[in-house]
Amino acid sequence: MRDLPPFVDLRAFLAWAEGSGDLLRIGDPVALRHEMTAVELAALRRGGPVLRFGQAIDNDGKAASVPVVANLFGTRSRVAAGLGVLPEGIADLGDFLAALRSPTAPRGLRDAMSRWPILRAALQTRPSVTRRPPAQEARLADLSELPVQTPWPGDAGPLITWPVVITRPHGSPPDDLAEVNLGVYRAQVIGPDRLILRWLAHRGGAAHHRSWTQAGEPMPVAVALGADPALLLSAALPLPEGMSEFTFSGVLRGARAEVAPAVEVPLMIPARAEIVIEGWVHPGETAMEGPFGDHTGYYNAAEPFPVMRVARITCRNDPLYLTTVTGRPPDEPSVIGEVFNDLTLPLIRAQIPEVLDFWLPPAACSYRTAVVRIAKRYAGQARRVMMALWGMLPQFSYTKMIIVVDEDIDARNWDDVLWALSTRYDPGRDTMILTDTPMDYLDFASPLEGLAGKIGMDATTKIGTETSREWGRVMVLDPAHEARAEALLAGLT
Repeated sequence: MRDLPPFVDLRAFLAWAEGSGDLLRIGDPVALRHEMTAVELAALRRGGPVLRFGQAIDNDGKAASVPVVANLFGTRSRVAAGLGVLPEGIADLGDFLAALRSPTAPRGLRDAMSRWPILRAALQTRPSVTRRPPAQEARLADLSELPVQTPWPGDAGPLITWPVVITRPHGSPPDDLAEVNLGVYRAQVIGPDRLILRWLAHRGGAAHHRSWTQAGEPMPVAVALGADPALLLSAALPLPEGMSEFTFSGVLRGARAEVAPAVEVPLMIPARAEIVIEGWVHPGETAMEGPFGDHTGYYNAAEPFPVMRVARITCRNDPLYLTTVTGRPPDEPSVIGEVFNDLTLPLIRAQIPEVLDFWLPPAACSYRTAVVRIAKRYAGQARRVMMALWGMLPQFSYTKMIIVVDEDIDARNWDDVLWALSTRYDPGRDTMILTDTPMDYLDFASPLEGLAGKIGMDATTKIGTETSREWGRVMVLDPAHEARAEALLAGLT
């Protein structure tokens, strides 16, 4: 399914970007505190290249010895490349991944042979173990050697923003990758050997932490910085329960993930990461995390989260530090979210066949609002679709507004959607209100932290028992007359 060669590590991806004229080396000094954020966002809003900062200046005015890479996935085309495809191949990759997740029995030899690429991809998901990983070529003394940004003026301090946090549940074997969770959780630096790991209660890392706390034992944790694109995106994707990000990355990469045993903790790490932080989270040890600017465009409140005691930092020779900025869209997570939207559509359609299109507007913080286009056939169908979506994937439980429209409406065109809302939606009849449902507690509009309402708006044409009056007819011109008009006016453009 790949249009591009496998990118076995971050360096291979950067070499590809530079060869495509899509990487900018910045030799001028740029401050890690606030200034780098401005440069990153300016580049992203211009659809600009990957940035490599050669002189990242710390709070003491010194240039860091480790170069900083930013805006890695700042364009749709680079997110697609990280998945191994050209932008026009995203839909096909989504179909492929949907088939891989939910395979059906073959209907004969020809059908079985046509599925060979899926079988080969499944075989490629098995990681390979190496005992001499590049990620352990060298060692850093402590966290002060990392060029960590302080992104926003109101932030509490330096924040690691692209960490792949590796955990496993208590009692699992260290080399059982099926049990391992990879999650992208922000990590606040509070000392040369201390990090605060901010994971929400429903995330895999938090569940693993609870299992170790119940056993009264410290939990081993590894934080990989600068992993390869396939692993980064696998850690960010909302994968089904029980699917390992390590193994899934093999499908995206087109080559097996390379893993290795960590040095100080009983965990497997990505062998080609730029930097790996190893350490322990002890039961009950927390610190106040934040405030930090978040994807909502607001600063979140300071709250207690687990502390990681750093035991060792290994790295490649001449390592690179990968960073990003989270804020009100557009930001890098919202660009990634747009691509994930299209990647997820085939999976949604496999479970809810009447869905024709599904759009999470980036301006709505990627998942707070959804517009769904359906092929409507019976009364009450729009409400069934709403309920199915809210219960389908964990992140959809945070979607607080769903608008359902007919197949003649472009779900990604606000003019079309607003016309449908204005002419096909009655607030008293076509509104579904839910209360006391899960919500991202960073949503300050919710009356209670982590608990809020939801609204579903049925902006479809009402049929059958949904209405007692005759529905209006949509005005359309004869296509032949429209074509004639275009031909007559062609010379005016």
